[in-house]
Amino acid sequence: YWYHAHQGLQTSDGLVGPLIIHSRDERNLQQIQYASDRVIMLSDHYHDLSGALARKYLAPDMENAEPVPDGALMNGRAIRNCDNLPHRRCDNTTSNVGLPTFDLEPKRHHRLRIINVGAFAEFQFQIDEHELAVTEVDGTDVRPISYHRLNINPAQRYSVIVHTKSREKTNFRVRARMITHCFAEKNPYMVATVEGVLRHSSIPNHELATELPETIDWDEAIGLECKDLNTTELAPVPVIAAPAKPDSLVYLRSNFEIGAYRLSRGKFNTSSWHADVQNPTLFRAIDGLQASNTSFDEAQSDRSVFVNDRAFYQPTELVVQSSGIKTIDILISNFDDGNHPYHLHGYKFWVLAQGHGYPPRKSLDGPMDLDNLSPLYDSLDLSNPLRRDTASIEAFGWALIRFVADSAGAWAFHCHTWHTEAGLLMQFLTRTDLLVDSEISEAHRGLCMADRLDLERGMGPKDEIYYDEA
Repeated sequence: YWYHAHQGLQTSDGLVGPLIIHSRDERNLQQIQYASDRVIMLSDHYHDLSGALARKYLAPDMENAEPVPDGALMNGRAIRNCDNLPHRRCDNTTSNVGLPTFDLEPKRHHRLRIINVGAFAEFQFQIDEHELAVTEVDGTDVRPISYHRLNINPAQRYSVIVHTKSREKTNFRVRARMITHCFAEKNPYMVATVEGVLRHSSIPNHELATELPETIDWDEAIGLECKDLNTTELAPVPVIAAPAKPDSLVYLRSNFEIGAYRLSRGKFNTSSWHADVQNPTLFRAIDGLQASNTSFDEAQSDRSVFVNDRAFYQPTELVVQSSGIKTIDILISNFDDGNHPYHLHGYKFWVLAQGHGYPPRKSLDGPMDLDNLSPLYDSLDLSNPLRRDTASIEAFGWALIRFVADSAGAWAFHCHTWHTEAGLLMQFLTRTDLLVDSEISEAHRGLCMADRLDLERGMGPKDEIYYDEA
């Protein structure tokens, strides 16, 4: 797992870190035993802070042209040629400059926990002349399957086992390439690949490598599409079947639209999220439920899982409310030409199906409901789908995921890139039958009573600042 900021794009500015939780049953869940455990954080890197980049990205006439990275980092490190950056403050002569370096004992298995902590770029990660056996995905242990290159989108995590077999060479290149074909434009200063060094060494050497070794790259073609690994190849350990059927299906049309003042904003259906920092969803829900406010009354809806458009203003707050333990399916159709890594807070979900184009259904003109989608549902294998918390929907693609809403709270579902700042977020308000008995501490209430300007510090720009520009 990992921790990171969620105020604006402060993640892009470096407010991130790994969080490793060891299972009591890890020896059985991890089917390749390992001698050491290392974390590798990959991130795209911008020479400007996220606040300035977001202001430009969200401006009129930008048409969702996301900021293009200037480079990439591996565990916060990379080496740049300062001669190529004359307009920037750059110093690569200090004593602590070095390549990302990993010393691993020879002839052993080692676990590398790879996390994409970046703001936008998908990476292809590899170690020359070493296969990567994937054994864990977003906290779910899986049966080992080997790859030469690992595709990883923002917010995703993979564990791979590397075997440091006996070889004549002892130093090998570690490469993490950003998939640049998914960027909106070219950046003349960008270095798309960050490289490090893996050293087969019985004695840890605390000095960083400064030169790259000559090792052999894999000969297959470099991937050009931004999309997930084939999830059907990844089988969780232990086996947990998905529930046989959902209580409700939530259909989300994901796209960008240019609206008033020529502002391009991300939307789920017709909603583009704007956070109310002084009145969080959870506070309003608990207060409303305890006051028996009819806007939260499930009886006012014909379904136990429903869009609450009475308590929340749907154009800027899409909130799906549920009471009791419910199995909820989310079908996301991506009508955008870019990839979206969608993350669900508070839960893991089963990835039931993914594809390109339109999801299978009886009638192209029919509704996105369980009956019309029967060709899709009839084809599902529910025996042991991959369980994770971040799944990518490729350009003009779709995905069907399922989760059991059994934990009380307000849980965000959002794209884990710049697109969240453009409004591509909604929430699930779950277990309202338990929330009604919840208490909000005075400390928490006091935080939200702070001056609005203080609360909004660090957030992305409001649409209103662009009205005069447009």
